[in-house]
Amino acid sequence: MPAGLVDGDAERRFCCSGCRVAYDVIHGAGLEGYYDLKERIDAPEVAAQGRGAAYGEFDDPAFADLYCRRRRDGLATVELYLEGVHCAACVWLVEKVPLVIPGVAECRLDVGRSLATVVWDPDHTPLSAVARFLDSIGYPPHPFHGVEARDMERREDRSLLIRIAVAGAIAGNVMLLAFALYGGYLHGIAPTLRSLFRWVSLGLTLPSVLWCARVFYRGAWGALKTRTLHMDVPISIGILAAFGWGIANTVRDSGEVYFDSVTILIFFLLVGRWLQRRQQRRAARATELLFSLAPSTARVVEENRIREVPAAALRPGMVVELRAGDSAPADGVVLVGGSTMDLSLLTGESRPVAVAAGDPVHAGTTSLSGRLEVEVRSAGADTRLGRILRLVEEGAQRRAPVVLLADRISGWFVLTVLSLALVTVAVWLRIDPEQAVENAVALLIVSCPCALGLATPLAVSAAVGRAARAGILIKGGDALESLARPGRMILDKTGTLTEGRLAVVRWHGSVATRRLVAAAETHSTHPVAVAFAAGVDTAGVPAPTDVEQHPGRGLTARVGGHDLMVGSPSFAEERVGDFSVAVAREIRAAIAEGLTPVVVVLDGEIEAVAALGDPVRTDTADALDAIKARGWEIEILSGDHPGTVRALAQRLRLDPAAGRGGAVPEDKVERVRQAAVQGPVVMVGDGVNDAAALAAASVGVGVHGGAEAALAAADVYLGDPGLAPLVRLLDGSQRTLGVIRRNLVFSLGYNAVAVTLAMLGLMHPLVAAILMPASSITVVVSSYRAKTF
Repeated sequence: MPAGLVDGDAERRFCCSGCRVAYDVIHGAGLEGYYDLKERIDAPEVAAQGRGAAYGEFDDPAFADLYCRRRRDGLATVELYLEGVHCAACVWLVEKVPLVIPGVAECRLDVGRSLATVVWDPDHTPLSAVARFLDSIGYPPHPFHGVEARDMERREDRSLLIRIAVAGAIAGNVMLLAFALYGGYLHGIAPTLRSLFRWVSLGLTLPSVLWCARVFYRGAWGALKTRTLHMDVPISIGILAAFGWGIANTVRDSGEVYFDSVTILIFFLLVGRWLQRRQQRRAARATELLFSLAPSTARVVEENRIREVPAAALRPGMVVELRAGDSAPADGVVLVGGSTMDLSLLTGESRPVAVAAGDPVHAGTTSLSGRLEVEVRSAGADTRLGRILRLVEEGAQRRAPVVLLADRISGWFVLTVLSLALVTVAVWLRIDPEQAVENAVALLIVSCPCALGLATPLAVSAAVGRAARAGILIKGGDALESLARPGRMILDKTGTLTEGRLAVVRWHGSVATRRLVAAAETHSTHPVAVAFAAGVDTAGVPAPTDVEQHPGRGLTARVGGHDLMVGSPSFAEERVGDFSVAVAREIRAAIAEGLTPVVVVLDGEIEAVAALGDPVRTDTADALDAIKARGWEIEILSGDHPGTVRALAQRLRLDPAAGRGGAVPEDKVERVRQAAVQGPVVMVGDGVNDAAALAAASVGVGVHGGAEAALAAADVYLGDPGLAPLVRLLDGSQRTLGVIRRNLVFSLGYNAVAVTLAMLGLMHPLVAAILMPASSITVVVSSYRAKTF
């Protein structure tokens, strides 16, 4: 806890000012039940991230045109991305907004995507008031892009779910009638009842075949127009052949009608289609979330005032203000001021960089200390961040959709079945003309590739569910298929192999001096200051005075009656002159190991030398050994210094040549594309600077603790820290591919036996009607009983 927030007489203490403000607002609004719910569900402790902004740009007409929609009843709707959402208690709290803010009709939160849908009366309450309240309780809001696309997705999903519901209801009723007909077939039934049940079954089946199954006919027709054969073609042939022959037998009042088999299979196939679409929807959200996480507002400096505007309204030539903690909304050049910038969004590296007048600043980077005035050179999609986001989009579009093994074999499957049906007709016309058509239709019905069509999506769906329970989130089956076969794996360094934070790796000096340094650094958000303050007890140390930050150089302060300076070797050399042999040796050793040396001067004398760096995760070496043992070629690709990356590769028992440093985001994408020419490439990373490479790779894997933008671009997210989950992912993918192959072998084997019996005239209509759904049910059981993860 920062020393400035310690109040021994206070009833409650807080980790930061944000939590104190959020607590006061929540209790002032009568929503203290949030804390009771949070304790009951054992939610994680997360600091409130309120920014204290006015959100005036949310009331700008340009903002309304971009992000808000007016309803017929006069209310308006907007979707906002909320920072800091992490548990069910957050849902409870956010959805209480209508009770606190007059004019808000509804506020719904999708916790999985951190998206709040707000319905309010803009004539009564400004949207900025809603945004300020959300910010005050710890959920800073940002406008969400892609609202129209989301509405279209909802309409499509609703339509498919309605089809599934109708198909399920019809299948259940037709199955009940089928039981009566099967009983009559074995024990006798009155002809009038048998005819009645057949006609009623036909009437019930008609909407299922003509409306519910239309999605398959549309896909089959499109495939025929483009002269390609995929899974929808044999499925459509099987459904229509069974239904057509059922109608003929109903009219003739003889033979089997197959209506129960047709309706249950349409229901199963629609469920499989919905599962597949849901996985594809998750993969398609990457770019939308990336844009939502980019800076959404800017402070424009005008002649006599500073005005907040939407970032989308920025144009080249405008001057924007950046305060400490602000993210740059556009690319530009510093006109006034100096600061240190956190470039980790673009480079992935935790070391800040000093900027002054004339230096470039890129959108998405964060000012850590001083105030800057920046002239905008490019904004929106033209910024470097925008170009990276376009690379993510292009990677997602360039990557082929899930190419199922069943689709790859469906072309020859269709041709084979149709050819065998013609052979059956030709042969049986010579043997028994009355049985020719009957046997050919039985062949088409019994060889319906429904089990084949369900084999892959059901196995993938079951594996994805098991993986999620194991802390591994997978967006689609194509990732599992690619991970099951060894190839090249490229890993980012910072945050992936290492912990992704600056820490004091070595300290040469007294404990008392370190406590003084920690006290002086407590109130700074600079990564170096956070590293010095972490884990150090400053109780009893007087609060620092005369604290002055020197961007890119260090910090000076007066602590406990001492003059303290903490900074770079060059900054210290200006204060004390030449270093002693021992101090110079420590500085050289830190630099040789890729660490950052920091010198501490107390009352004009060097009292300590610290070496700061990014600690390697404890399980990294063992996990990489296990990955290599599974046949993968490993490469490290980082924006850090090349020498540092090569040294890390050697330390992790890799060939030093496998460590490539100095890579910017564009370099990472190019390297992934080069490696992809030789075979599948898996990219493992955690930062926004990795997002484009994650999208360009055959499979992108986001690690625990990574930037949300990188996780959105990735195909797989590892929910547990370290690289051990990556090894479990590779093993689970291999087992899933085994289940898919088992399902396909069963489906093809079933079809081979059934087609043979039908061609020989040994397939009784009753047996065909039972085998059709039985084969699909077997695939369902096989998929959901398999222990993949």
